Amino acid sequence: MWIRHRFLLLPVLSICLAGPTCLIAQDQTSPQETPADTPSRKASKKQVKKLAKELGSAYDSWLRDEVPDIITEDERRAFLMLSTNEEREQFIEIFWDRRNPDPESPANTVREEHYRRLAYADEHFASGIPGRKTDRGRIYIIWGPPDEIESHPTGGTYDRPVGQGGGSTTTYPWELWRYRYLEEIGTNIEIEFVDPSGSGEYHITMDPCEKDALAHVPGAGSSLSEMLGQSTKAGRFSNSNGTTCPTPLGGMTANANEFDNLDRYFRVQHAPGRLKELEEKVTSRLVVNQLPFQYRADFLRATTGTVLVPITVQVRNRDVSFQGKQGVQSAVLELYGRITNPGGRVIQTFEEVISRDIPDSLFQSSRDLYSIYQKAVPLRAGLYRLDIVIKDRQSGNIGTLGAALRVPHFDEEKLDASSLILADQIEPVASRQIGGGEFVLNLYKVRPRLSQEFSGSDKLGIYLQLYNLKLDEASHKTKVSVAYRITKNQQEVWRAVETPDHLHQGGEQLTIERFIPVSSLAPGRYTIEVTAIDLLTNETVIRSSDFTVNVAPDKPSAPAPVL
Repeated sequence: MWIRHRFLLLPVLSICLAGPTCLIAQDQTSPQETPADTPSRKASKKQVKKLAKELGSAYDSWLRDEVPDIITEDERRAFLMLSTNEEREQFIEIFWDRRNPDPESPANTVREEHYRRLAYADEHFASGIPGRKTDRGRIYIIWGPPDEIESHPTGGTYDRPVGQGGGSTTTYPWELWRYRYLEEIGTNIEIEFVDPSGSGEYHITMDPCEKDALAHVPGAGSSLSEMLGQSTKAGRFSNSNGTTCPTPLGGMTANANEFDNLDRYFRVQHAPGRLKELEEKVTSRLVVNQLPFQYRADFLRATTGTVLVPITVQVRNRDVSFQGKQGVQSAVLELYGRITNPGGRVIQTFEEVISRDIPDSLFQSSRDLYSIYQKAVPLRAGLYRLDIVIKDRQSGNIGTLGAALRVPHFDEEKLDASSLILADQIEPVASRQIGGGEFVLNLYKVRPRLSQEFSGSDKLGIYLQLYNLKLDEASHKTKVSVAYRITKNQQEVWRAVETPDHLHQGGEQLTIERFIPVSSLAPGRYTIEVTAIDLLTNETVIRSSDFTVNVAPDKPSAPAPVL
């Protein structure tokens, strides 16, 4: 269908796993940078440390022992901010998926090679600590085996090159690793390790003369310039280039590459950019959002491990182009939706060609009304990205949306509840419609009011499902009390309570559906709070939502027509 191909041509904002909240919605502005020494930055670091302590042993081990050399700081912070094991498992899966050179293959060669390197490092570089924690182990894990290794496990006599002062000396154990090419670093890279303690724990060094075992022994291991009296051994330790090498014959020259060498020394100790696949990547949209629309996602338990997510989209009729013919004004919209996981893998798509016909006699009065569409999709708990594109076929205008979709995990043991839906229509459906059709949630048709704005002449419907209610062993019924409370500026303005005698007490799931009067409420912003108490277990669950009461129109407002 054309709308699918059109959508794929539009660049969209992509995932950021720098946080459990890392998805970026459209038109979101970047927060201002916070100086490193501000209280907010300190509080953030303190929170990250606290979260690290709260990780389970398996996930702590993954973060500390398996991927510390290839995970970015933003990724690490995002992982620590995750609140459930399901989210952590999903993060780990995505972490490796995005590093897979062949996403279509079930085998992830990068992941397999990484764990092979971990095992090799532990076997060959251990020295009182696991090999993966040593400098040689870390470099091996990040860059793989070097192209050449010059190894001197017992040290011995070493003839210095002229650039290091010349002359002979005796060295500690040391190794020189050569790589012909390292991505983002350069060609012919040499990395040197030295073991001055003789314990087998080699550390990385940027000083090629740190291995000189005679550097502090008077009269031993002198360089050519020192033997000729042109320099002294003490002068080695005041070099401006960061090394302890003797002065070459002819004197020390300005090293134009000194800062490059220092930069290279630090960069080889971090993973190359090709492994930073979960860092934020943002591309600009090529189209202006010409067709504004609202959306809403609700969450209801479907089965164990599965959540039903009704996604509702609403377009104002005034923003759609209608064409008149034979006394009828008609519009056609093409809608395409896509749900992806943070790794970019498509989980669900949906598309519709939606027609809207309004008689000429009602057209002007319907201009300020809305047309509404809903698609319910089943998803597992976790973090997703929702992308929606709507195209007005008549005008060619396009509306786009990219937003986070955080699907909650419903507890299987304790009292829990669905989203609280504020609706302008709640009515029972015929038996043949139960469980299927647009806006149908189990036994009811529930049409959300996306604007959450009501006038005194409207009906404010609330819909809520309760889960895991306790059954009385004698009566095999539940015993639930539900309180409704409306507040304005945190001051209670209305309250009602439904006791077990007024509620249908059946199985472990209970549906609350009722209308709340708003005719007595003055125009303004309010909050409605629903508190359910399982009287058999004393467990409580609370759901709340904001809404606005507007001045009542001269005539009752018609409900939004359905697309």
